[in-house]
Amino acid sequence: MTTLWEKIESVGPLDETAMAAARERQDTLTKPLGSLGRLEELSVKVAGIRQMATPRISDKAIITMAGDHGVAADGVSAYPSEVTPQMVYNFLRGGAAINVLARHVGARVVVVDMGVAVDLEPHPDLIVRKIGYGTRNIAVGPAMTKEEAVLAIEAGIEIVEAEIARGLDIVATGDMGIGNTTPSSAIVAAVTGQAVSSVTGRGTGLDDVRLRAKIETIERALCVNQPDPRDGLDILAKVGGYEIGGLAGVIIGAAANRLPVVIDGFISGAAASIAVLLCPQAADYLIAAHNSVEIGHRVMLQRMGMAPLFDLNLRLGEGTGAALGISLVEAATRLLSEMATFAEAAVSEAVDNAGTTVV
Repeated sequence: MTTLWEKIESVGPLDETAMAAARERQDTLTKPLGSLGRLEELSVKVAGIRQMATPRISDKAIITMAGDHGVAADGVSAYPSEVTPQMVYNFLRGGAAINVLARHVGARVVVVDMGVAVDLEPHPDLIVRKIGYGTRNIAVGPAMTKEEAVLAIEAGIEIVEAEIARGLDIVATGDMGIGNTTPSSAIVAAVTGQAVSSVTGRGTGLDDVRLRAKIETIERALCVNQPDPRDGLDILAKVGGYEIGGLAGVIIGAAANRLPVVIDGFISGAAASIAVLLCPQAADYLIAAHNSVEIGHRVMLQRMGMAPLFDLNLRLGEGTGAALGISLVEAATRLLSEMATFAEAAVSEAVDNAGTTVV
């Protein structure tokens, strides 16, 4: 079996030849130059990822990973941990927001148990890659061992590669886990060095008193564990989550197989931070769907040099924002491949005063 480190080594740069061809075609389509804005940029990026001048997107999946967190016992969430398995069952029944939006964009939802604190009932659409029954409480010690962190990432790689074997063209990341904004805030604070209070939000709706307690819990976790800001694996093991590690693996596995990855909100952003620390080249394969209400998400995206496609004040997770992001990426690639050029449409191009074609 290919190891994590071998997979990281196999991630290559974007294909500049394919990107140049995509740009050239964009400049001949029946529109003023650059008039489709970021949709043009998206199409060129996907061309470089897929090594195709006119990439197509038809097979889409949202990988939603679930895990529980020992730190939830400290009251960092407005909801009890029992909600994690309940929501997984909702995903499997097709009744959650992610199911609705996945159907809307024509994507399948791949539901994975990475570390739910109970044994879930068997279901044909449930993938069980449980590393443990929830992480340990980061406020008193490491969330997991480094060996468990590697297992979580490698599980994510294997899951996305199984989807790729089915013909996947694009993947999006999603999450479920009561308390998981707490390790995500710990990760962004560890990576950026910013104060915990500046990267920690209300999660599922904490009041001021419980928000202050959540911040103090994260500060204690960072003090107790002392994660190395340069070492993604150390950060994941000390203050992360099993589903966060799994999503980092999805990102690395997708990048190694030249697949675009649309990342969702705060938890997916934390996973992306881990993935990019481990494999800086993987950043080229990421597309940030949206800007979460969680205040640490913007910090995280800025750190990775990523601009989200939209801002709808979303804070649900599950992959909901990423599902909508897939729709925009598909629209961008369809414009590139399906629009007529000026020559094909027999439309005259504009010419400036110097005689140069400007479209």
